[in-house]
Amino acid sequence: MSETKIVDFWFDPFCPWAWITSRWMVEVEKERPVRTRWRIMSLAVLNEGKDIPQEYRDKLSRAMEPVRVLAAAEAKYGDEVLGALYTELGTRFHNEGRRKRPETWTETFEEALTAAGLHPELVRAAESEEFDDAIRASHNEGIELVGEEVGTPIIAVEGVAFFGPVISPIPRGADAARLWDGVLLVASTDGFFELKRSRTRDPIFD
Repeated sequence: MSETKIVDFWFDPFCPWAWITSRWMVEVEKERPVRTRWRIMSLAVLNEGKDIPQEYRDKLSRAMEPVRVLAAAEAKYGDEVLGALYTELGTRFHNEGRRKRPETWTETFEEALTAAGLHPELVRAAESEEFDDAIRASHNEGIELVGEEVGTPIIAVEGVAFFGPVISPIPRGADAARLWDGVLLVASTDGFFELKRSRTRDPIFD
Protein backbone atom coordinates (compact mmCIF):
# COMPACT_ATOMS: atom_id res chain seq x y z
CA MET A 1 0.00 0.00 0.00
CA SER A 2 1.14 3.57 -0.72
CA GLU A 3 2.39 5.58 2.22
CA THR A 4 -0.05 8.22 3.40
CA LYS A 5 0.97 11.73 2.43
CA ILE A 6 0.39 14.60 4.85
CA VAL A 7 -1.14 17.60 3.11
CA ASP A 8 -0.94 20.94 4.93
CA PHE A 9 -3.92 23.10 4.01
CA TRP A 10 -3.98 26.75 5.10
CA PHE A 11 -7.44 28.28 5.01
CA ASP A 12 -9.42 31.31 6.06
CA PRO A 13 -13.00 30.22 6.90
CA PHE A 14 -14.29 33.53 5.53
CA CYS A 15 -13.36 32.64 1.93
CA PRO A 16 -15.99 30.77 -0.14
CA TRP A 17 -13.40 29.66 -2.70
CA ALA A 18 -11.19 28.11 -0.02
CA TRP A 19 -14.28 26.34 1.31
CA ILE A 20 -14.89 24.69 -2.07
CA THR A 21 -11.24 23.65 -2.32
CA SER A 22 -11.40 22.21 1.20
CA ARG A 23 -14.40 20.07 0.28
CA TRP A 24 -12.48 18.87 -2.77
CA MET A 25 -9.64 17.93 -0.43
CA VAL A 26 -12.09 15.88 1.65
CA GLU A 27 -13.02 14.05 -1.54
CA VAL A 28 -9.36 13.49 -2.41
CA GLU A 29 -8.83 11.82 0.97
CA LYS A 30 -11.34 9.16 -0.10
CA GLU A 31 -9.56 8.48 -3.38
CA ARG A 32 -5.86 8.86 -2.60
CA PRO A 33 -3.62 7.96 0.38
CA VAL A 34 -3.52 11.49 1.79
CA ARG A 35 -4.41 13.06 5.12
CA THR A 36 -5.13 16.76 5.45
CA ARG A 37 -3.59 18.73 8.28
CA TRP A 38 -5.68 21.87 8.60
CA ARG A 39 -3.87 25.16 9.24
CA ILE A 40 -5.27 28.66 9.71
CA MET A 41 -4.39 31.80 7.79
CA SER A 42 -6.06 35.20 7.51
CA LEU A 43 -7.18 37.29 4.56
CA ALA A 44 -7.32 40.28 6.90
CA VAL A 45 -3.64 39.83 7.73
CA LEU A 46 -2.77 39.15 4.10
CA ASN A 47 -4.31 42.42 2.95
CA GLU A 48 -2.97 44.69 5.69
CA GLY A 49 -1.49 47.80 4.10
CA LYS A 50 -2.48 46.77 0.57
CA ASP A 51 -4.37 48.97 -1.87
CA ILE A 52 -7.63 47.04 -2.15
CA PRO A 53 -11.16 48.19 -3.09
CA GLN A 54 -13.07 49.73 -0.20
CA GLU A 55 -15.91 47.24 -0.66
CA TYR A 56 -13.49 44.35 -0.11
CA ARG A 57 -11.86 46.14 2.83
CA ASP A 58 -15.28 46.51 4.42
CA LYS A 59 -15.88 42.77 4.03
CA LEU A 60 -12.57 42.00 5.69
CA SER A 61 -13.25 44.31 8.63
CA ARG A 62 -14.66 41.40 10.67
CA ALA A 63 -12.91 38.52 8.94
CA MET A 64 -10.56 37.93 11.87
CA GLU A 65 -13.47 36.84 14.08
CA PRO A 66 -14.00 33.29 12.75
CA VAL A 67 -10.23 32.76 12.48
CA ARG A 68 -9.88 33.75 16.14
CA VAL A 69 -12.50 31.18 17.15
CA LEU A 70 -10.58 28.50 15.27
CA ALA A 71 -7.30 29.61 16.86
CA ALA A 72 -8.87 29.46 20.33
CA ALA A 73 -10.12 25.93 19.65
CA GLU A 74 -6.67 24.89 18.46
CA ALA A 75 -5.05 26.36 21.58
CA LYS A 76 -7.47 24.51 23.88
CA TYR A 77 -7.82 21.17 22.11
CA GLY A 78 -4.97 20.87 19.59
CA ASP A 79 -4.86 21.22 15.82
CA GLU A 80 -6.71 17.92 15.30
CA VAL A 81 -10.02 19.70 15.98
CA LEU A 82 -9.60 22.27 13.22
CA GLY A 83 -10.98 20.06 10.45
CA ALA A 84 -14.24 19.28 12.24
CA LEU A 85 -14.75 22.86 13.36
CA TYR A 86 -14.01 24.20 9.89
CA THR A 87 -16.57 21.77 8.46
CA GLU A 88 -19.25 22.93 10.89
CA LEU A 89 -18.43 26.60 10.49
CA GLY A 90 -18.01 26.48 6.72
CA THR A 91 -21.30 24.66 6.23
CA ARG A 92 -23.11 27.41 8.12
CA PHE A 93 -21.13 30.27 6.60
CA HIS A 94 -21.28 29.18 2.98
CA ASN A 95 -23.85 26.48 2.31
CA GLU A 96 -26.38 28.19 4.59
CA GLY A 97 -25.35 31.73 3.61
CA ARG A 98 -24.72 33.01 7.13
CA ARG A 99 -21.38 34.59 6.25
CA LYS A 100 -23.37 37.45 4.71
CA ARG A 101 -25.23 38.03 7.99
CA PRO A 102 -22.63 39.18 10.55
CA GLU A 103 -25.38 39.99 13.03
CA THR A 104 -25.88 36.20 13.43
CA TRP A 105 -22.21 35.27 13.73
CA THR A 106 -22.18 34.79 17.50
CA GLU A 107 -24.96 32.23 17.20
CA THR A 108 -23.24 30.66 14.19
CA PHE A 109 -19.96 30.29 16.07
CA GLU A 110 -21.69 28.76 19.09
CA GLU A 111 -23.59 26.27 16.93
CA ALA A 112 -20.45 25.26 15.04
CA LEU A 113 -18.44 24.79 18.22
CA THR A 114 -21.17 22.68 19.83
CA ALA A 115 -21.64 20.56 16.71
CA ALA A 116 -17.88 19.91 16.61
CA GLY A 117 -17.97 18.75 20.25
CA LEU A 118 -16.12 21.83 21.53
CA HIS A 119 -17.02 24.23 24.32
CA PRO A 120 -19.24 27.07 23.03
CA GLU A 121 -17.55 29.53 25.41
CA LEU A 122 -14.75 29.76 22.84
CA VAL A 123 -17.03 32.14 20.94
CA ARG A 124 -15.61 34.88 23.17
CA ALA A 125 -12.34 34.68 21.27
CA ALA A 126 -13.99 36.38 18.28
CA GLU A 127 -13.82 39.72 20.08
CA SER A 128 -10.35 39.20 21.56
CA GLU A 129 -6.82 39.75 20.23
CA GLU A 130 -5.47 37.00 22.49
CA PHE A 131 -4.77 34.60 19.65
CA ASP A 132 -3.77 37.09 16.96
CA ASP A 133 -0.06 36.37 17.34
CA ALA A 134 -0.70 32.66 16.86
CA ILE A 135 -2.84 33.40 13.81
CA ARG A 136 -0.08 35.53 12.30
CA ALA A 137 2.52 32.87 12.98
CA SER A 138 0.47 30.17 11.25
CA HIS A 139 -0.39 32.54 8.40
CA ASN A 140 3.23 33.52 7.85
CA GLU A 141 4.33 29.89 7.80
CA GLY A 142 2.10 29.28 4.80
CA ILE A 143 2.93 32.55 3.05
CA GLU A 144 6.67 31.92 3.34
CA LEU A 145 6.18 28.84 1.16
CA VAL A 146 4.45 30.60 -1.73
CA GLY A 147 4.99 34.38 -1.52
CA GLU A 148 2.75 37.36 -0.82
CA GLU A 149 0.79 37.57 -4.07
CA VAL A 150 -1.60 34.74 -3.28
CA GLY A 151 -4.76 34.14 -1.30
CA THR A 152 -6.36 31.23 0.49
CA PRO A 153 -6.03 28.27 0.42
CA ILE A 154 -2.36 27.35 0.42
CA ILE A 155 -1.52 23.67 0.03
CA ALA A 156 1.84 22.08 0.82
CA VAL A 157 2.73 18.43 0.27
CA GLU A 158 6.10 16.70 0.10
CA GLY A 159 8.09 19.90 -0.42
CA VAL A 160 5.70 21.37 -3.00
CA ALA A 161 3.50 24.35 -2.09
CA PHE A 162 0.99 26.37 -4.09
CA PHE A 163 -2.06 28.61 -3.86
CA GLY A 164 -5.37 27.09 -4.93
CA PRO A 165 -6.72 25.44 -6.91
CA VAL A 166 -9.65 27.82 -7.36
CA ILE A 167 -12.54 25.68 -8.56
CA SER A 168 -16.33 25.59 -8.78
CA PRO A 169 -18.23 23.34 -8.29
CA ILE A 170 -16.60 20.76 -6.00
CA PRO A 171 -14.99 17.88 -7.93
CA ARG A 172 -16.01 14.56 -6.43
CA GLY A 173 -14.95 10.94 -6.66
CA ALA A 174 -12.74 10.11 -9.62
CA ASP A 175 -12.89 13.72 -10.80
CA ALA A 176 -11.44 14.88 -7.49
CA ALA A 177 -8.62 12.35 -7.75
CA ARG A 178 -7.83 13.27 -11.35
CA LEU A 179 -7.57 16.96 -10.47
CA TRP A 180 -5.34 16.13 -7.48
CA ASP A 181 -2.98 14.12 -9.65
CA GLY A 182 -2.84 16.90 -12.23
CA VAL A 183 -2.29 19.68 -9.71
CA LEU A 184 0.57 17.78 -8.10
CA LEU A 185 2.13 17.08 -11.49
CA VAL A 186 2.03 20.74 -12.51
CA ALA A 187 3.02 22.15 -9.11
CA SER A 188 6.01 19.83 -8.79
CA THR A 189 7.42 20.87 -12.17
CA ASP A 190 10.56 22.92 -11.57
CA GLY A 191 10.14 26.53 -12.70
CA PHE A 192 6.35 26.37 -13.04
CA PHE A 193 4.69 29.43 -11.50
CA GLU A 194 1.24 30.23 -12.82
CA LEU A 195 -1.76 28.91 -14.74
CA LYS A 196 -4.87 31.08 -14.71
CA ARG A 197 -8.06 32.12 -16.50
CA SER A 198 -10.93 34.46 -15.62
CA ARG A 199 -13.66 33.10 -13.36
CA THR A 200 -16.94 32.68 -15.21
CA ARG A 201 -19.12 31.39 -12.38
CA ASP A 202 -19.77 32.04 -8.73
CA PRO A 203 -18.90 29.57 -5.96
CA ILE A 204 -21.14 26.48 -6.11
CA PHE A 205 -21.25 24.63 -2.80
CA ASP A 206 -23.42 21.61 -3.67
